[in-house]
Amino acid sequence: MDAFSNLDLLSVGVAVAGTVLLGFVILFNDLRSATNRAFFAFAIVTACWSVLNFLSYQLPASDVALWLQRTVIFFATWHAFTFFHLASVFPARDYRVPFWHVYVLVPITSVVSLLTLTPYVFERINAVGANGAIGGIENGPAIPFFGILVLLLIVVGITKLVRKTVQAPKTERSPYGLMLAGMIVTFMLLLIFNFLIPAIVNDPQFIPFGALFLMPFVLLTSYAIYRHHLLNLRVVATAILGFMVTIFTFVNVLYSTSTSAVVINVTAFIIVLLGSIRIVRDTLTLEALAEELSATNVRQEGLIRFISHEVKGFLTKDQGAFAALLDGDFGKLSDELKPFVTRALGETRTGVDSVMNILKASNQKKGTTEYKKEPFDLDALAKEVVEELRPQAQVKGLTLSYAALPAGAPYTIIGDKAEIGDHVLHNLIDNAISYTPVGSISVSLERSTSPDRFVCKVKDTGVGIAEEDKKRLFTEGGHGKDSQVVNVHSTGYGLFIAKNIVLAHGGAIRAESEGPGKGSTFVVELPLARAGEEEAAKRG
Repeated sequence: MDAFSNLDLLSVGVAVAGTVLLGFVILFNDLRSATNRAFFAFAIVTACWSVLNFLSYQLPASDVALWLQRTVIFFATWHAFTFFHLASVFPARDYRVPFWHVYVLVPITSVVSLLTLTPYVFERINAVGANGAIGGIENGPAIPFFGILVLLLIVVGITKLVRKTVQAPKTERSPYGLMLAGMIVTFMLLLIFNFLIPAIVNDPQFIPFGALFLMPFVLLTSYAIYRHHLLNLRVVATAILGFMVTIFTFVNVLYSTSTSAVVINVTAFIIVLLGSIRIVRDTLTLEALAEELSATNVRQEGLIRFISHEVKGFLTKDQGAFAALLDGDFGKLSDELKPFVTRALGETRTGVDSVMNILKASNQKKGTTEYKKEPFDLDALAKEVVEELRPQAQVKGLTLSYAALPAGAPYTIIGDKAEIGDHVLHNLIDNAISYTPVGSISVSLERSTSPDRFVCKVKDTGVGIAEEDKKRLFTEGGHGKDSQVVNVHSTGYGLFIAKNIVLAHGGAIRAESEGPGKGSTFVVELPLARAGEEEAAKRG
């Protein structure tokens, strides 16, 4: 079968699929919008009218064909009504339907539409075309009611659009103009091809293309709603993809050579169309959930920052008070009180560090962290941090060693010395001490096999890392499965902060372990200062 000989069928398939998909895209974008609901109603009625209008000129003249013609003008009545309603509502999100609209216009439209299904509008077939299809229908006495109502609805609808276009500010006229232009183009096409040509030259061959003639109004109106409501582009892209797949499925109908094949392919077309609608709805749902989750995260982040700042303030005051007591600012402490105050000061400092970690992680996420990058000796910094934490290791009976290979070589990098010292090296060594019950921790610094990097390793004989825990280590608030059993003070932010600092300095960080109970090694790679970079950094 030649597909081009079925251009009318192809036009109906394209128009129906496009109209239905657009209707659902607009509706799902905002179910509460009066304009979106009005457009959806118009789109569905348009699709029904298009299908029936096509079928009514494909069947041989019979009672079934006559009933199809009556059904076509039944939907034509509601088509005019939904257009009038859309023109009345557009572009409002909230619209209160007037009293006369509900209790006068709807009943009149209902009565006229029911009349179209009776012989009072179309009495009988009075002519049969050369192809055996309906060539002419004898009108009944109620046909003027149909014609007058449809004409009034269309004219008043267009008048409303013109008035809204004229009254709108110049900067807001575009959506109205698009909708009005679509209506004018559609009206002219229907007038010429569905009324004038059949009436003047007695050639009804263009009537089945009615669905195609309605597309200018459908497309321009949907675009006007897009311009006004700012539809999500990802959803629009999903709808376009669904439309293309649906049309590809429909093309199979054109090449069907038997009735059973036509039924199967039409069924497949309907299923794919419904599936595309479902995908569009799910995409919109996911977009809405993503926006809601994003807003919730922003609120939660703000709450965490507020609480953290408040807690930090109280803890800092407590820290100052305990420190003053230990320093004897309020007199000499008794031997009984001194251990208590010392322990309280330590716990308070731990609390301050935890809160500061949360605040720092929040700043890193927001991108507000600034780094003061200057040249410094990484070897000297590593030694300093190791010596600072050596007493902590000795309390637990752990051996803490440090070696730079080769010793005495330059280990100059350009970066924020305080950030790398406090939140990278200090954090990794402190973690190693916390998660090593017995044994040793070795810290080493060496030149990487890559000529422009230094590698710092912190290796321990501690609890090790399970494979499933590795992917959580450097995430915000990430903990190993049993990490808080070993270290109750762990916030899960330390490694997250360390990773962000290392990445901001052009480096890399990773964890290695053969499994639980087999120790772990944390590896930090940082770029060495190249020739000329030190002077440039010093000059700022």
